[in-house]
Amino acid sequence: MMRALAGAVAAAALAASCAGAMANPAKPDKAKQASVQPKPAQTQAGSFESFVQSLWPHAQAAGVSRATFDEACSGLTLDPSIVALTRKQAEFSKPIWSYLAGAVSGARIANGRAMAAEYASSLASIESQYGVPKEIILGVWGMETNYGAFAGDKDVIRSLATLAYVRYRGTFFRDEFIQALRMIEEGHVPRARIRGSWAGAMGHTQFMPSSFMKYATAGRNIWGSPQDALASTANYLRQKGWVPGQPWGVQVQIPASLDYNNVRRSFSAWASAGVTPVGGAGLPRMGEATLFLPAGASGPAFLLTDNFAVIKTYNMSDAYALGVAHLGDRIAGGAPIAGAWPSTDPLPSLALRKDVQSQLKRLGFYDQDVDGRLGTGTRDAVRRFQLAQGIHPADGYANQSLLAALRAAKR
Repeated sequence: MMRALAGAVAAAALAASCAGAMANPAKPDKAKQASVQPKPAQTQAGSFESFVQSLWPHAQAAGVSRATFDEACSGLTLDPSIVALTRKQAEFSKPIWSYLAGAVSGARIANGRAMAAEYASSLASIESQYGVPKEIILGVWGMETNYGAFAGDKDVIRSLATLAYVRYRGTFFRDEFIQALRMIEEGHVPRARIRGSWAGAMGHTQFMPSSFMKYATAGRNIWGSPQDALASTANYLRQKGWVPGQPWGVQVQIPASLDYNNVRRSFSAWASAGVTPVGGAGLPRMGEATLFLPAGASGPAFLLTDNFAVIKTYNMSDAYALGVAHLGDRIAGGAPIAGAWPSTDPLPSLALRKDVQSQLKRLGFYDQDVDGRLGTGTRDAVRRFQLAQGIHPADGYANQSLLAALRAAKR
């Protein structure tokens, strides 16, 4: 979804985001916030109603009328099923290879190719206008709702009010709740039709309300018109910084002697360092890229451009963004990812993943949340630890041996 949270998901989708947040929130451009648990059950109902009413001044300041507020919130109750779902984001809990196996399935690739043919004219026009490749747009559509097969049927107002009440992601969902009220106030969607995912993401490509208000294009019918949703997604990605003509990334082979001190270089510098693309074609001549080793130096390797970071504004998960990118490549006729993924999860429990972050924090390499989500920040911290300890390759990969080295290290 646009997990754009989630970053808008997100970052996030999170996406994470933002346009997306979520069929599985993320993460898109949002700051991390600690979740707060709901109040005791015996006081929950009354407290929830009072909480919703306390949001009226925020809604009024945003231009929402009292009539719209009362219509939207009349009889609103907390949805207890949503609270549990905040802890079950597959893109943050599964190993990336397990996530990709489900996300980029044969059926999803085939359906994507069918959608590419059915909407060929619209997709060509959208790509021409916004500069975002149609394969990336199709990748988002496939990942978010399986091409519209399931866009969610939750009451978005109730979902957002519930998430705001438990302060999941701080004030993010409170603000999205207000934007959803604005959508109703301004006539973009009737109260009865504002449906979406458990995290409030809506339509074919799962826009969060704030992303809808900023990036939805002309027709704005993201629920009933795939063309409107796809154009809105292209507009979102372009406004977030998509660079036309630049790939999202390239799968590469890396030499055993690679120096890991600098993992962001120009493509020409990567070529000079002995990094070669998988498949024989040359690396792009222009631009910079960051080395991405989701399974360590022995697994598949990628050079990621800034366009990959743009995908992450939809959902801040690396797994999600790689899923979108690789699904798009496969829809366009590209090959599967080359190389072998690990056969087992190197850190199979949340406790172990948190321990990695805690040890890194103890040693002064990590200053972010200890949440068990081993994303960019954790990988960078692991790489710095490996470099400091003389561990080669310093690939940023956290596994059991890395955890043992962390536990044994003294500050």
